[in-house]
Amino acid sequence: MAASGNVPRMRLEQSHRTERFGAVRIHELQRVIELDSGDVAGDRGRGLVSQEDIRAVERDMVVVIPCMNETRRVIEGVLSGIPHDCLIVLVSNSGRQPVDRYEIEAHTVEQFCWSADRPAITVHQRDPGLAAAMKAAGMPELIDESGLIRTGKGEAMLIGMAVAALTGRRYVGYVDADNYVPGAVHEYCKVYAAGLHLADSPYPMVRISWHSKPKLRDGRLFFSRRGRSSEITNGFLNRLIAEYSGFGTEVIATGNAGEHALSLDLGLRLRLAGGFAVEPYEYVDLFERFGGILDTDSPEVMAHSVPVLQVETRNPHFHDNKGEEHVQGMRMQALNVLYHSPVCLPAVREAILEFMIDQGALSPGAEPPRERVYPPVGSLAFDLLYDTLEAEAGTFRQIGDGGIVRSRIPRHPVSPAPAG
Repeated sequence: MAASGNVPRMRLEQSHRTERFGAVRIHELQRVIELDSGDVAGDRGRGLVSQEDIRAVERDMVVVIPCMNETRRVIEGVLSGIPHDCLIVLVSNSGRQPVDRYEIEAHTVEQFCWSADRPAITVHQRDPGLAAAMKAAGMPELIDESGLIRTGKGEAMLIGMAVAALTGRRYVGYVDADNYVPGAVHEYCKVYAAGLHLADSPYPMVRISWHSKPKLRDGRLFFSRRGRSSEITNGFLNRLIAEYSGFGTEVIATGNAGEHALSLDLGLRLRLAGGFAVEPYEYVDLFERFGGILDTDSPEVMAHSVPVLQVETRNPHFHDNKGEEHVQGMRMQALNVLYHSPVCLPAVREAILEFMIDQGALSPGAEPPRERVYPPVGSLAFDLLYDTLEAEAGTFRQIGDGGIVRSRIPRHPVSPAPAG
């Protein structure tokens, strides 16, 4: 699949094993072998992807940055790590009083785009005009009691996917705004492009497993291999698969993958959960929609299958430590969506209840709360979304070289996904 000739390439470890859950093919974790494998001729079946093929995907990819009260310098670093040909979309939920942090962020993006000679889009999640646009386009579920879009990471990601669909590009990737290492951001995006190129289906997903998450212990760096939330989420997702197959497995290593990418052909068909349930719910929704357990409204996806590539990157993942309460919240939201899924078997539900009670997150006899789950982004009326954004959302900014330029997004028809 790689281009011919002596061109620089990235080398990924080949995936030799997959777990099947209906039409969902989960590839075992594969590593980045070489970030640049040199001018090697012929791929010889060794996971080589040329820079030419990587760039072809990048030119068709939107990278969404959900952002909330990050420092200007950290945001600058994240922007600098995103490959030039990717379109940047920053969705902010930062405070606007007493200091308007969104204005600082938008100005940072504008300055970066002027220096780098590239476009970007920014919007604030709590903009009343954005709420009006999403409501007019057919998703009132996003709106809270105050008439604004609900606060949450999943909601920001949904907004980012909707904007990505307006651009006519084929892929959307996500990068968290609190990453301190621009090289890690760059590697994630390159891996997205390589994995999406290698996928043998129109409906792929690429999920990042970071190499390590360094922490200071006793005055020196300790490079932890697993996150405090990911280990729990992965364990229960794997237990669900094992209950169906009858064989133990550890194939899922990316239950809480904030960094991931997918084709919009797949993304527009998926339901997204609110808050921090969004990433693990992607697995749950894949199992529900395409796992062969429940009826499907997308037979075309079932015919092709959904490959989920999981790639362990090389750069360490440095980000802000938001504390144990934040981690506990992520854990519980992930388990809430799994517990309430119609594909979750009784043995897994019982194990989730036991864990929550042991953690003090649930009283004996109580049931986990339900997380918000939204209809597929593909069910939106995109013409109404765009027109209302342009007319009413003051924070919706299409930034080009030289400043803010209105009407930069080309009009492309989007095929709506079934709303089931």
